[in-house]
Amino acid sequence: MKTISKDITNNIVQRLKAGESIRSISKNIGVSKSAVHRIAKNIFPNGRSVNKNGRPPKLTERDKLYCIRQVTIGGKESAVDVAKSLKENLGVSVNAQTVRNVFQEKGLGSFVKPKKPNLSPKNVKERLAWAMAHKDWTIEDWKRVVWSDETKINRFGSDGRKYGWKRDSEEMQPRHMQKTVKHGGGNIKLWSCITYWGVGYIVKIEIILDQHLYKTILEEDLMTSLKEYNIDQKNVVFQQDNDPKHTAKSVKDWLAKQPFEVMQWPSQSPDLNPIENMWAMLKKRLYRDYERPPNGMIEHWERIGETWYKITKEECQRVIETMPDRCQQVITKKGYWINY
Repeated sequence: MKTISKDITNNIVQRLKAGESIRSISKNIGVSKSAVHRIAKNIFPNGRSVNKNGRPPKLTERDKLYCIRQVTIGGKESAVDVAKSLKENLGVSVNAQTVRNVFQEKGLGSFVKPKKPNLSPKNVKERLAWAMAHKDWTIEDWKRVVWSDETKINRFGSDGRKYGWKRDSEEMQPRHMQKTVKHGGGNIKLWSCITYWGVGYIVKIEIILDQHLYKTILEEDLMTSLKEYNIDQKNVVFQQDNDPKHTAKSVKDWLAKQPFEVMQWPSQSPDLNPIENMWAMLKKRLYRDYERPPNGMIEHWERIGETWYKITKEECQRVIETMPDRCQQVITKKGYWINY
């Protein structure tokens, strides 16, 4: 006779007490009817009164609690994963829709997982220190910053969405994030910057972006962007991330000779950079404002330039003016991801 595990035995007992039939338990859990009957005789020596009203539930309260724990602390990401775990660990066979119904019954709702960089303890510490150092900056201080970055834009849009489950009142937790590596995928690579007075020149990068090409971009396109808005370079704080080509010796030497200041930047922090919001705006408008995808890369590049330069001064100002709130959120989150 095959030995039945303690977990499966307990599950059978729960189902019997809930009024589920021996045949149903046998089918759902995958054990013989005779085995279920033996357990029933042990707990109901005088027989049991079975509730005949309605169809018995496929999952007991214990099963439902197991489902919730799997997505909240157990590392499972989908109803399919939880259904598989129920079968493997408790011997309970249900489909994914039944598990989704449990999530909704217990107050969990589906959401699209935001993509966030994977933060190490060192990254978290650096982000918190940066936010503390800038928490008292005013909007006038943030007006001085010129924000820069690179991105890639697909000719055909693809969002790579992943879904998760959380309660409506629950704060976003690390398990709710879809961790990414920066600049994954795309067809055209770009560099640009934004200022409080509008977007900077946008550059199409057609070869590998090394320190020498990056320095040329700064010498030509960054400086041209500053002149376009008549920005006093002595009053500028230039922001760039910690990509190795940005911190190479030749770039550092050039930056050291400029009249403007270079901001110290915490690694893995795109959510602190307002230009990321402008990249998102650019991509959304590229895929929203045209009825068809571009016929080729030349048309794709033309659309990018046309759409980028339509971004207004007011739109740049709105995202830059969120910086005090970003700093406060980082402090509140103790260095972890924020809602930007």
